[in-house]
Amino acid sequence: MKQAPGDSSRWFVAEKSGVIRVFANDPSSSSSSVFFDISGIVASTGEGGLLGFAFHPNFPATPEVFVSYTRDGPFRSFVSRFYSTDNGQTLSPLVEDILIVNPQPATNHNGGDIALGPDGYLYVSFGDGGGSGDPNENGQNTMTIHGAIVRIDVEGSSPYEIPPGNPFSSNAACAQGVGAAACPEIFAWGFRNPWRFSFDGVTGRLWAGDVGQNAWEEIDLVEVGENYGWNDREGAHCFDPASGCADTFREPHAEYAHALGRSVTGGLVYRGSDVPDLVGWYVFGDFVSGRVFAFNEDAPAGVTPEELMATSILIVSFAEGIDGELYILDYGVGTIHKIERAP
Repeated sequence: MKQAPGDSSRWFVAEKSGVIRVFANDPSSSSSSVFFDISGIVASTGEGGLLGFAFHPNFPATPEVFVSYTRDGPFRSFVSRFYSTDNGQTLSPLVEDILIVNPQPATNHNGGDIALGPDGYLYVSFGDGGGSGDPNENGQNTMTIHGAIVRIDVEGSSPYEIPPGNPFSSNAACAQGVGAAACPEIFAWGFRNPWRFSFDGVTGRLWAGDVGQNAWEEIDLVEVGENYGWNDREGAHCFDPASGCADTFREPHAEYAHALGRSVTGGLVYRGSDVPDLVGWYVFGDFVSGRVFAFNEDAPAGVTPEELMATSILIVSFAEGIDGELYILDYGVGTIHKIERAP
């Protein structure tokens, strides 16, 4: 769920089936309208579907929205640009500029989050391709964009250019998500399924939640050229002893064991005014347990998250208003909840 740049009057929320709805920024709002509909081509099997969208920073003057979704025939991830033809009132499905096509060997671990970074580049997350334990070893294979957060320049020549700061920027672009050498689109790698990432609007830091396998969930401070260890490591712990479990990987900034939850949902750094004590804290949650956690973003790596609250919400995503206030989306019953100061 997002607000368009400079427009606090509306909210836009993506539905897995392939629809983005728009509704008034009013807690009593009881109706919505369709902003965008590609349900006819979206495959929402498993963890697939319409998984993320990002407005161009100058929207609607630059009438572009970037969308991350999956299709069948065969199952693939698409990253595409669509255009508004009515000054931002709706988004037309008729013209699609396809930027990335990434074949998916399974219908889980598709990643799919998408955002324009403070550097103006487009960032997209991809999981390891699914299967228990990453059977294709994609997390440590830089010749695929699986298990990676990619960064591309969408302002240059079609379909995109490679930012010069990417770790493998001198290599040829990877077609269909695979290359003959390390993919230049990669910004960072070694992820299992980065489910929701965000940029702090003050510091510009990139934070991501990476869903664990059997024991550990992690939050990563994602920086260019870093390898976050999957599938040799799960969180800060050895997962594949046969690999040697090298200690040269970037360790998670925070982690928690499966006694507290089983599927992390990455959140955002709080920059609102309703909860003063929470300013500068990274707030995130767990899809399975409904727990909401936080830690101060200035805390050193290895910080233990604090549990803020226990809920019955299937926390699928967090959202941030233009005013910096945070919201939680419930996948179970389709409700939206605002985080407020306790009485």
